[in-house]
Amino acid sequence: MGDGPRATTRRWALALSLLAFLFLLRVVGQALVAFLDVRWLPPMGEWYSGLLPYPLLLPSQIVILLVQTKISLDFARGQGVFVVPRPRAARPLLVASAVYFGAMVVRYAVSMTLHPERRWLGMGTIPIVFHWVLAAYLFTLGRYHGRAEPR
Repeated sequence: MGDGPRATTRRWALALSLLAFLFLLRVVGQALVAFLDVRWLPPMGEWYSGLLPYPLLLPSQIVILLVQTKISLDFARGQGVFVVPRPRAARPLLVASAVYFGAMVVRYAVSMTLHPERRWLGMGTIPIVFHWVLAAYLFTLGRYHGRAEPR
């Protein structure tokens, strides 16, 4: 693999795909607990914050995964709508990722203050950690568009 544009987008594809895969593990893990009552994974209460009813949450997670898949495929191929350099998109993506990540830091701090027994990686932290994964995904995409040279 050379240092051409496709080699560059493949490196970004790897990073974005890894973050998408982590999110996929969360979605599959929660679904296994919800639908198959898998006992070797944490119980539903640890996966689910209850902010969005699960019958709405799962389809929204699937849509996120489908968009992430399209983005990863575009980057792996080195062409497509998501690979086209958009320097003006970089700042909104980076700001959104920072706000999103920061909101989850606050959520974690409040949750751990109100429920010290949950500290570090106890009950209720799975959703927060995976929101950080999604924030990292947005950050990575923003970094690409911030560094990309128009072709």
